[in-house]
Amino acid sequence: MARLTKKQKEASAKVEARTYSVAEASALIKDITNTNFDPSVDLAIRLNVDPRKANQMVRGVVTLPHGTGKDVKVLALVTPDKEAEALEAGADFVGLDEYLEKIKGGWTDVDVIVTMPSVMGKLGPLGRVLGPRGLMPNPKTGTVTMDVAKAVSDVKSGKIDFKVDKTGIVHAAVGKASFDAEKIAGNARELLTTIVKLKPQGSKGVYIKSIFMSSTMSPSVEIDTKRFTDQ
Repeated sequence: MARLTKKQKEASAKVEARTYSVAEASALIKDITNTNFDPSVDLAIRLNVDPRKANQMVRGVVTLPHGTGKDVKVLALVTPDKEAEALEAGADFVGLDEYLEKIKGGWTDVDVIVTMPSVMGKLGPLGRVLGPRGLMPNPKTGTVTMDVAKAVSDVKSGKIDFKVDKTGIVHAAVGKASFDAEKIAGNARELLTTIVKLKPQGSKGVYIKSIFMSSTMSPSVEIDTKRFTDQ
């Protein structure tokens, strides 16, 4: 077992054996994060669902009110008539066939791909490259649309997509440790509220089993699920 450093011990000592409100957890995470870079603040939400069953899958999108704090690189795979629109909206890479060839060769140096319905047929053969990296555009997340400008703008302004994993947990970043605690809390509440709204009919009993917040290298802080849902 790896030994804790002095800073890690000090951080762990500040986390009490209790649950916290979203606001308390957000402030505490800032207090116990001590790194020489600006780490992400993440939520791990354990849900009472079985993702293997179609009627218990939880997947959605949310626009974080205070953004992600990350410079999201967007590739717009569009026809020539949509290129100017995508560029004006802030896409980092715009084109079609040349980028399809680059992806086929293994290039995936982007965070999100936005495209049009008419282009999806060309992306099918690239599923083995894009799928494992979570880069395949999907109409459900708003990344396959004719309104390319809005899709690019949404992603740039803090829109993220999330999906419950095979163990029943949703992992998502809700900002950076450099954010004000109020902004971290605001983003966290927006995500949690969205997940509550997406409760599948197949989920019986307590839906949200636990919520933990942490930064990239901090101890985790447990959030009171009842206190949150009562807010």
